[in-house]
Amino acid sequence: MTEKNAAALGLLTRGCLECHTMEDLRSKIASGKPLRVKLGVDPTFAALHLGHTVILSRLRAFQDQGHTAVLIIGDFTARIGDPSGRDTTRPPLSLEDIKANAATYRDQAFRVLDPGRTEIRFNSEWLEPFVQKDLLSVLRRTTVGQLMQREDFSARARAALPITLLEILYPLFQGYESVAVRADVELGGSDQLFNLLMGRALQKDYGQEPQVAMTLPLLVGLDGSKKMSKSYGNTISLTEGARELFGKIMSLSDELMLSYCELLTQRDMAQVRKTHPLEAKKALAAELTARFHGGPAGSGELQFFEDTFSKNKRPENIPERKISEEVSSWSQLLVKLELVGSRKEAQRLIAQGAFKVDGEVVRRDPIAGSLGTGGGRAIVLQVGRHKFCKVTAMTAKESSR
Repeated sequence: MTEKNAAALGLLTRGCLECHTMEDLRSKIASGKPLRVKLGVDPTFAALHLGHTVILSRLRAFQDQGHTAVLIIGDFTARIGDPSGRDTTRPPLSLEDIKANAATYRDQAFRVLDPGRTEIRFNSEWLEPFVQKDLLSVLRRTTVGQLMQREDFSARARAALPITLLEILYPLFQGYESVAVRADVELGGSDQLFNLLMGRALQKDYGQEPQVAMTLPLLVGLDGSKKMSKSYGNTISLTEGARELFGKIMSLSDELMLSYCELLTQRDMAQVRKTHPLEAKKALAAELTARFHGGPAGSGELQFFEDTFSKNKRPENIPERKISEEVSSWSQLLVKLELVGSRKEAQRLIAQGAFKVDGEVVRRDPIAGSLGTGGGRAIVLQVGRHKFCKVTAMTAKESSR
């Protein structure tokens, strides 16, 4: 293998957990032939999240080496639900929901992928006729024992938890995709290995050269324990606003931040570990914000963060609200302004010193006097580090003008 090909192989396999087989990948790269690199995504939710971009970024790395990305949107398989890594059956989606979600995936994926080197396919294109014509033939070649080798299936069986027949068929459907698009490489998360290997097996049965099956680590969600998934409510979506994205990255633990740097960037991890965690986190937040919202957004949100939280400056363009009803406690006001979810949460933040009025910490819930009796004086409320609101008290007569 030439030095150039060896460098390309190193870049494409950085952080790879398993590669079946590395020798096959080495041979395919050495051939000089543009490869067809497959990734399938089921449109089970409207927004892709950072967890998806771990693999999308690797797909982009293949594109940058001259290969073609084959992005398969699973409008057919979404009707079943991928059982990978699950101990329960996914709830079914309606066709309307699937179509609505799928419509957003193309533009979101192109925030990472090169549109000029991307082939987008919908798996209903071949799976609907496959079910009608070829499914029985494939089932004859596949044993129950093979399918039950999946750890998630065998774990469910041991626990006497249900496994639907459709879930059992899911790996066959995903495997047949590789036959349909003649994939040279398929990428997936660590929970996808069985499905990827099924693709290799079916390609052999259909007389094709088996694809390389490459898995990458799963990105842990904001909760710090489970994989990032809409089902767990721990995601950072690609549709997040720039400020929300930056803020969520800054909320990561130091340990989780290191994992995000390794999986989502090409940074030298030895250098990252030498950097103060806060500085490394700010750099990561700025990089990811710039990636999905443009360079000015990344630098702008970094400046906002430093001005607001490091230098204790108030942000510009603070949202303004006017109130006419009398309120006798800060917790009541914060709930009314939707700065907190409940009075209990507000009271906890006030007791912790995380609430300020005109820059001064307020630790008592009752308001001295009351708000809402008019006068028009504006006060600036701050909850935690991120939330600001300028409030003006008005009489009912003033508010009706």
